[in-house]
Amino acid sequence: MRLIQNMTTIAEFTAPECSVPNRVIKMAVIGGSGVGKTALVVRFLTRRFIGDYERNAGNLYSREVQVEGEQVTIQVQDTPGVEMTDNSINLPDHVTCSIQWADAVVLVYSTTDRRSFDLIEQLHQQVVRTGGANMPPVILLANKADLLHLRRVDSQQGPLLASALGCSFYEVSASEDYSQVHKAFHRLCCQLAKQQPAAAAPTTTAMPAATNSTEKRRSLLIPRPKSPNMQDLKRRFKQALSAKVRTATSV
Repeated sequence: MRLIQNMTTIAEFTAPECSVPNRVIKMAVIGGSGVGKTALVVRFLTRRFIGDYERNAGNLYSREVQVEGEQVTIQVQDTPGVEMTDNSINLPDHVTCSIQWADAVVLVYSTTDRRSFDLIEQLHQQVVRTGGANMPPVILLANKADLLHLRRVDSQQGPLLASALGCSFYEVSASEDYSQVHKAFHRLCCQLAKQQPAAAAPTTTAMPAATNSTEKRRSLLIPRPKSPNMQDLKRRFKQALSAKVRTATSV
């Protein structure tokens, strides 16, 4: 299955049996409930849009791809929705662990939900506190840009907030525009690929016991939830199509 449009930049890649271990790029997607985090992740990795999902339990999605000609493994950690109570955020432990684990963080709000936008600054502060001196790169995504009649966040507010936070900004629609979703994640993958050293061939020399602070942060493990495979996503996609056909037939 092809993941994206341009096979020369980032595409599904089948690894040979005896190959050097892939470089791993880890991203965490964080935002309020119902902003479309899971839809964005699945859209990026499969090009498909599935409108209905079960409540987000924090699935880990993984695909082997090529980024600018290099084979890498992309791991995208979906996270439960963050809620705001009394002007403070209720941050699940899983979200904090995901920030510690990730090489980069994608903050998401919905243009149709003002409260999800108001969460972003506090979420960014949490990323800063958790990352410390090794704070991961951050991008800001405004989802559901196609729902103009339901818009509650002005189109200029997202870029202004992103500028204040010092991160890139993209306004996208997971349901209507795959190209913009791909553009946002692809650029982040390229940025991380340039920052990380290329994968080295395995050797018999033991690694030193001491590691630097960056390696310590990246070595933190989060509980790995059950990851839905691509066959499961295909099945759910076909079920959604079948439901639409049955509805049309009954009418």
